[in-house]
Amino acid sequence: MKRMGMIFRAKANKALDRAEDPRETLDYSYNKQLELLQKVRRGVADVATSRKRLELQLSQLQKQSGKLEDQGRKALALGREDLAREALSRRAALQQQVTDLETQHETLQGEEEKLTLAAQRLQAKVDAFRTKKETIKATYTAAQAQTRIGEAFSGISEEMGDVGMAIERAEDKTAQLQARAGAIDELLASGALDDQSGMAKDDIQAELDRLSGGTDVELELQRMKAELAGGPAPQQAIEGGGQSEQPQQQPQDTPRFDKQ
Repeated sequence: MKRMGMIFRAKANKALDRAEDPRETLDYSYNKQLELLQKVRRGVADVATSRKRLELQLSQLQKQSGKLEDQGRKALALGREDLAREALSRRAALQQQVTDLETQHETLQGEEEKLTLAAQRLQAKVDAFRTKKETIKATYTAAQAQTRIGEAFSGISEEMGDVGMAIERAEDKTAQLQARAGAIDELLASGALDDQSGMAKDDIQAELDRLSGGTDVELELQRMKAELAGGPAPQQAIEGGGQSEQPQQQPQDTPRFDKQ
């Protein structure tokens, strides 16, 4: 089972390696970094919003504290010490809230600064990765194109290999058909293969053709002898050559020629 699992993982890894495109992987990683950067920026915006809300609350509390202080002064001026004491008590409670909010504001401001710095650093990394990604993609595309061109020139690519095999098969079939046609022509000429077209010669005509062919040779031989002897060519032999294709009364006798 372990061996089967290892074989399966090896084959799966090989299939994934063939299917993997580095350019797509780089684009996917870049998109993930952009998503992370967007989340950090949203975090900075959320912290800044919370900080701004605290600042508004602090401003309102400070206004109320100042109002209570004015009310206490007026109460003392009118001889109402009890009202002045109540105003100052409320102001003291507000001051405690202001102190708490100021602490939270400082904390949020620190977090905002950290997130802002982190976003800036991440932005720089994303920009650097984008530049590197485009460089790698361009280099990979150029290498891929160069490899394909080289394979096309050398004929080792899959497409060119298929074309080469198709050409070889076509040449083999053509040579086979030519050889077959030549063999059939030779068999028909020798008479070993009957012509089924209905135009085959009979045996008498074949014998006549053979005799007429021999007569033509004899005529040519007599003409050459006459030329060598310096005399005229035998007229009977020459005239007889025109009738060499017709059957003679005595087909077994050879034609007679006048001796010079």
